[in-house]
Amino acid sequence: MSDTITPALVSLDADLGADKAAVIRALAARVVAEGRATDADALFADAWAREEKDETGLPGGIAIPHAKSAAVTEPSLAFARLAPGVDFGAPDGPADLVFLIAAPDTAAEAHLAVLSKLARSLMQDDFTAGLRAARTDDEVVAIVRGAIGEGDASAPAAAAAPAAVAAAADDGHTIDGRPAKIVAVTSCATGIAHTFMAADALTAAGKKAGVDLVVEPQGSSGYQALPREVIDGADAVIFANDVDVREVQRFAGKPVVRSGVKRGIEQPDALIVAAIAAAKDPNGARVPGTADAAGAGGSTQKLSWGANIQRILLTGVSYMIPFVAGGGLLIALGFLLGGYNVTDDAADVIIQNSLWDLPAGGLGQYLGSVAFMIGATSMGFLVSALAGYIAFAIADRPGIAPGFVAGAVAVLMNAGFIGGIIGGLLAGVVAWWLGRLPAPRWLRGLMPVVIIPLVGSIVASGLMILFLGRPIATLMVWLTDWLTSLTESGGAAIGLGVILGLMMCFDLGGPVNKVAYSFAVAGLAAGSADNPAPLLIMGAVMCAGMVPPLAMALASTLLARPLFTPVERENGKAAWLLGASFISEGAIPFAAADPLRVIPASMVGGAVTGALCMVFGVQSYAPHGGIFVLFAIQPIWGFVVALLVGTVISALLIIALKKYVAPKELREAEESSAVAVAV
Repeated sequence: MSDTITPALVSLDADLGADKAAVIRALAARVVAEGRATDADALFADAWAREEKDETGLPGGIAIPHAKSAAVTEPSLAFARLAPGVDFGAPDGPADLVFLIAAPDTAAEAHLAVLSKLARSLMQDDFTAGLRAARTDDEVVAIVRGAIGEGDASAPAAAAAPAAVAAAADDGHTIDGRPAKIVAVTSCATGIAHTFMAADALTAAGKKAGVDLVVEPQGSSGYQALPREVIDGADAVIFANDVDVREVQRFAGKPVVRSGVKRGIEQPDALIVAAIAAAKDPNGARVPGTADAAGAGGSTQKLSWGANIQRILLTGVSYMIPFVAGGGLLIALGFLLGGYNVTDDAADVIIQNSLWDLPAGGLGQYLGSVAFMIGATSMGFLVSALAGYIAFAIADRPGIAPGFVAGAVAVLMNAGFIGGIIGGLLAGVVAWWLGRLPAPRWLRGLMPVVIIPLVGSIVASGLMILFLGRPIATLMVWLTDWLTSLTESGGAAIGLGVILGLMMCFDLGGPVNKVAYSFAVAGLAAGSADNPAPLLIMGAVMCAGMVPPLAMALASTLLARPLFTPVERENGKAAWLLGASFISEGAIPFAAADPLRVIPASMVGGAVTGALCMVFGVQSYAPHGGIFVLFAIQPIWGFVVALLVGTVISALLIIALKKYVAPKELREAEESSAVAVAV
C-alpha cells in the first residue's frame, strides 16, 4: 500500500479561502495535482455533497471533510493548518486543522481502515497538539503516519484515556451498586470518519465515568459484531447513527437512546447519562421487537412527532407500492391482451375456461383475463398493505396482523385509503401500547404472536366498524364526487391538473407526492368509460411525476452540461431511465444539491403537464410504468405532448435559474465577504 499522506499534500499556516467550500476545493486540487485523483471538480462535488448533508466541523478546531469518489485513484489525506481558521459548523468555533479524506468509491477494506485510524487519532489531545506544533511538512507527515500505522511510528503516542477512578463510585453511573454496562453502535453515511470518532469518544467518556461501555463501529470496512453475551448483559444501548443499524434485532428489548453520530462525538457524556437513565426507567424507550425480530426504525435518531408521523406513513406507502406496481402492470397487460372490455367477465373466463378450452375470444382474451385478475388481486391488497405496514412502523411485527385486518375492514366499510391510514395508525398504537405492558414472564412469549394481534385487531377494527368507518366512507364519497365534478368542468379540470402536478413535483417521492399518488391509485379500480374521472387523475399524476427527472436529465446531459458538476451529469444519465419509468426520485440528487432552484423549476413544469393532461383528456388504466405502459394510456399523443412540454419548460427554467439566480447561501456569503472587505 502506498503512503496515504506525503509532504506535497500538506499546507502549513495557509490561507486557502474565506469559507469551507474554498478550503475543500483547494485541498481537492492538491490531491489531483499529486496524481492521486483525476478530476478536482468531481472530488469537490462528492466532498461538498457530504458536507451539505452534515457539517464535518468538530469540537477542538478540527474539520474532516471526506468522500468516497470515483475521481480518486489512490486513498489520500490532504492536510491544511489554516491561518486564520474557517467555520466548518463546529459548535465551538472555526477549525484550524483540516483533513480532506479522499477514498476511491471502490476502496478496499485495508485502505478504509487506514483512514478510519486517522479519524480515531483526532480524538486524542496529543495528536492534535503535535499537528499544531509541527514546524515542517515532513514533521506533519511523520505524526500522521505514526498514528495510522504507516512507516515508522515516529509520531508521539496518543495519550491514553484516563482510567476510571472516583467516577466508578458515582451513584449517577451505577446500577444496583455496580458500574453500568452499556453497548453502543456508531455509523455515519460514509463509514470512514465520524463512525470511528464517535466510537472512540464514547469509549473514552465511558472510561472516564467508570462505565463498562463497549462500542461496535459499523464502518465501510466492515464491522465486528459484539458478542452475544455482551449484549445480553448490557443495561442499555446507545445508537449514534446516521444510517441503519445492521442486525438491529440483536438489541431487541434493550433500553435505548438514539442520536445522530455527531452527538456521539460532541456529547458522549450526555449520551451515557441518558442511557443510564433509560436503563433505570421501566417505562423508557426500548429497541422494538423480540430477540428474533428486527426492529423497525431502531437505527434512526430521535425524531420530532411530525417527522415520526411522516416516517410512519412513508413506511406504509413504501411497502404498498410493490403491490401497486406489480398489480398495475399486470392489469395494463390484461388490457393489452384482452382489450378494455376484459374487466367485464375476466373472473368467469378464468373459471370456465383453460388453455385447453379457450373462450370465444381466443388465447388473447384468456391470457388477458388471467393477467387482469392476478393484477386486480394484487391491487386488492393496496389498503390492507398500507395499513399493515403503517402499524408495523409503529409497533414492529406484532402490529402487522392488526394493521392488515384494520385495512381490510376499511375496504369493507368503503373507507378507502384514508380509512386504511387511520386503521393502520390505530392498530399500530394499540399494538405498541400492549407491547409496553409489564407482562409476567410466562405470558411474554404469547404477547407478540397471540395477545397483541388478537386485542389489536379487536380494538382497531372494532373502532373502524362501530365509529369511524361510516364517517370516513361518507367523506370518501364526497371527495370522489367533488373530484369527478372537477374533471367534468373545463376550467376546474385544468385547475385540478395544476394542483396534482404541483403535488407530484413538490417533494419528489416525499409525503406530498405520495398523497397525490396514493389517492390516484386508490380510485383507479373504479375507473371506466362511464366513470373516467379516476383515469384522468391517474393520467395527470403519472405524467407530471415523470417531469422532474426527465427535465434534469435533459438540462444536465444535453442542453447545459457546463452548469452541472460531473457527478450531476452522471446522475442525469440515470435520470433518463428513471424519469421514463415514472420514478420521480430520479431528480432527488439534483434537488438535494440545489433545492431552491430545482424544486420550483420542477413544480412549474409539472403544473403545466398536469393541466395539459386534463385539457387533452389523458386517461391511464395503469398506475405505474411511465412510457412502458403507453398501451394502457389514451390518447397516447396527448400524454406524450404534455410530457414533452412540461419537461422542456422545467429544463429551460432550471438552466435560467442556474445562470441568473444565485442560491440564497451564495448570496449571503458574497454579502458577508463584501462586509468583511469594507471593514
